[in-house]
Amino acid sequence: MAEIRPNIDEGIDRKDLTRLQQRFLMVNNKRIERANCTLSSRQQLVLRLLPLLLHTNHPLLPGYVSGTTPAGFTTYEPKPELVQEAQGLARSFVYRPARGYNQNQLYSLFLMGSSGSIGYVEQSDMDFWLCYDPTLDPQSVAELRRKCDDLQVWAASMGAEIHIFLIDPQQFASGEKEGQLTSDDCGTTQHYLLLDEFYRTAVWLAGRTPIWWYVPVYEEHRYAEYCKILLDKRFVREHEVVDLGHLARIPAGEFVSAGMWQLYKGIEAPYKSLLKLLLIEVYASEYPTVDCISLQFKQAIYQDTINFDELDAYVMLYRRLAKYLTERGENERLELMRRCFYLKVEKKLTQGLTHRNKSWQRTLLEKLTQQWQWSEKELQHLDGRDQWKTMEVQVERRLLVSELMYSYRFLSQLAQRLQVVSAINARDLAILGRRLYAAFERKADKVEFINPGIAPNLAEDTLTLVECFADDRSEHYWALYPGSVTQQNWRYHTPLKRMRELMALLVWAHFNAVVDAGTRISVLTSTSDLRERELYGIFQSLRQNFALPLRKVSETELLSQSYPVRVLLLVNVGVDPLPLLSQHNVHIATEQTNVLDFSGRRENLVLTLDHIVINNWNEMLVRRFSGESALLDCLAALLNEYAKTTVIPDVQVECFCRNRARAISQRVSDVVIQAFMHARNYPSSRYLLQVQDYFQILELKDGVASQHTMPSLASLETYLGRNQAECLPWQIDEYSLQGHALKYILPLAQPHKVQVYYRIQGEEAEIHVLDERNSLFKQRLAFTTEQALLMPLQRFFTALQYRRFATEVIEQPSFELPYQLEYYRLWPDGTYAVQRVEPAQPALLGQDTFYSVQAIISSAGAVTLYCNHQEFTELEYGDKLYEKVAGTILAMRRSAEPYPCYITDLDLSRRLPAEELQTVRFLKKKAELERRLNTAMQAFV
Repeated sequence: MAEIRPNIDEGIDRKDLTRLQQRFLMVNNKRIERANCTLSSRQQLVLRLLPLLLHTNHPLLPGYVSGTTPAGFTTYEPKPELVQEAQGLARSFVYRPARGYNQNQLYSLFLMGSSGSIGYVEQSDMDFWLCYDPTLDPQSVAELRRKCDDLQVWAASMGAEIHIFLIDPQQFASGEKEGQLTSDDCGTTQHYLLLDEFYRTAVWLAGRTPIWWYVPVYEEHRYAEYCKILLDKRFVREHEVVDLGHLARIPAGEFVSAGMWQLYKGIEAPYKSLLKLLLIEVYASEYPTVDCISLQFKQAIYQDTINFDELDAYVMLYRRLAKYLTERGENERLELMRRCFYLKVEKKLTQGLTHRNKSWQRTLLEKLTQQWQWSEKELQHLDGRDQWKTMEVQVERRLLVSELMYSYRFLSQLAQRLQVVSAINARDLAILGRRLYAAFERKADKVEFINPGIAPNLAEDTLTLVECFADDRSEHYWALYPGSVTQQNWRYHTPLKRMRELMALLVWAHFNAVVDAGTRISVLTSTSDLRERELYGIFQSLRQNFALPLRKVSETELLSQSYPVRVLLLVNVGVDPLPLLSQHNVHIATEQTNVLDFSGRRENLVLTLDHIVINNWNEMLVRRFSGESALLDCLAALLNEYAKTTVIPDVQVECFCRNRARAISQRVSDVVIQAFMHARNYPSSRYLLQVQDYFQILELKDGVASQHTMPSLASLETYLGRNQAECLPWQIDEYSLQGHALKYILPLAQPHKVQVYYRIQGEEAEIHVLDERNSLFKQRLAFTTEQALLMPLQRFFTALQYRRFATEVIEQPSFELPYQLEYYRLWPDGTYAVQRVEPAQPALLGQDTFYSVQAIISSAGAVTLYCNHQEFTELEYGDKLYEKVAGTILAMRRSAEPYPCYITDLDLSRRLPAEELQTVRFLKKKAELERRLNTAMQAFV
């Protein structure tokens, strides 16, 4: 038959409209026939009965709500055999046409989507659009919704998953739609693209036919005017058609919103989404004049080029995508698109079937693959997808991820080019970008996820874990091989994965489900202490702590920064901390159970830490820490991650090594808990941990951690004596600084207090001073009486307080009041370990107890000393200054005995800025001047 080209201005032959309707219905009926071929007999019954069940209200039929529920399709008259099938559900049912006010309140029923096409598979659901009278009141619509819900439940009992969507034609045609309109729909701004899908896939089942059928493609641009003429001149009758709108123009914003939705779905199920993403790319490339597939479908009907295979909704989709990619010369993308199409159809062509048993879908797919010139080998590869393992999946993943990332960049650039980035789109693009980043982006320490919906199961029955070396032993790595390999032949096999770090490889195997509870793993190693028992313990711990599949990540989480949610610390993976004992099968008995300073040999048994974390974006990261500072380095990394959020991660510590595993895991767990609790209570603080003779300090400033290692007690004291910008409270690990004075002193420090701790040791006393910023000053002095020991210090501090109060407070009104002085005595005396601290109070200052010795340091560093208010300057005495002052002091004493001389006042204010005028600086300078004076005094003896 010839092409039909109606001209509304010259008049339309009603016979042409009748022929057009017959052509559409011929294709429609073929699609129903093909749909039934893919459905079971019970599903076919649902498809046949659904129009009748909606058309009538009968108390014994499925879906009945009430006799007033909207019902009745225009021009619908069920066939007698269909009524008989309905009577199989309700014997008393007698069909009577709807009468009364609810007559013909339903406009149309359509089946849309893949049903009746090559893309429909047995597991697919069916989406129905039920168009109703726009004048229905909300209560009637709610009752109709209830009936549809009940019918969905009935269909499910028949083995059919259906979704019935209620459509107000007027509202929809105007571009307003609420909620989901397909089970695949995001429910946002995708009106025209959804309408395009509807027109090219919809199967009409009952009621009014679309008026869109009767508008030629070349008249689409004046669709509303054309439809008005059709109705006004009664070329078509209003009660016979339903108007859902046109496709003359698709707004640019829809490409972005629809693409984002498909890209979101494609992260977990890429094959189906990539087809739709490509279609959006095709349409966007033609903007603003988009030749939709639905318009091509309508044009074929008008031209009477009706080939049922070529008018198949999915075949038309394929042809359109193939044409676009071929013209662009993108052959790799074309092949990927064909694989997506083939896998969507789910017909395995390599499974032998006789011609008599072949479905129409299989026959059509064979025809297509012959056109693609696919070999038997290629078909076998795709048909074996449910048996794909790691190697096949990794190759496919590269192509799929590349395509998904290309689509994201395309959408981002499209949004900018067409200037359609609204606030909502910008937010959605940002969320989508982060979701893609979390799923696919490579970064340091991140475990790669290789199976985004590519293969159903990657688990291997048997694996071999091999510690590998290059021939010259310059390279060391670990590799996981499928099956069983030996030490002699592993080089001749291809591993599933090779990585430098052992734990990173094991986490990769778990995260990608390459290893499950049934996998048998053997270990080949030459230098590692890893054994199969430890390996199985590690995998069991991974399954317990990071169970698969992972939870869904919310949009709220993606809008925030990533932070750790769950942490697993594995200690000494593949490392025996006491190898000599293992070699001789000896067990050591010791009272020293601290595994960081173990036994009389003072060994550190925490040699490596593998830090495995999953964050709120579902990213899995692995870091390895080794060496003497492994525990502190790991703690710093943990706390720095924790600093980004107020959420405290769940931290588990495990150890499976051969010696002291339980004690090691418990000790590390205690340290981690203690450090975390301290960091939570004091975001700016310091934590001290002793490992053997080393002192390791974790310093927190506003939650950000840094670490310092001191190789000896002397270097620790030097570190503690540095100037500090602020007073940082201390947390001392329970096993650290055992019996040492610092263990008791440091935790007592408080801001704006200067604390003096002294301990008598025979003829000497050990002085520790913690200043207002928690800096330490230590000094050993001769001891006669407590008053003689403390009075010089108290007099000096009193002078400093007076000077600060008299100058700095006045000049800087916001400066805090002078610090408080506190004195403590450490017990017991002597050289035994410190056991307790007691407050002390020195006697009141006497008027003539000491001569005043005042020191003034100029901005140039020149020293001026005042002895009982007599001035002595370097300008006058040069390098004899200290001798002159010492002689003057001795001359004023009643006794010639050379007991120590003390500086009673010191001014550094012109030499240092105010923020550096910290008490510890004065104490250090005081000690230096006193040393010079007392050395000079010895010359007079």
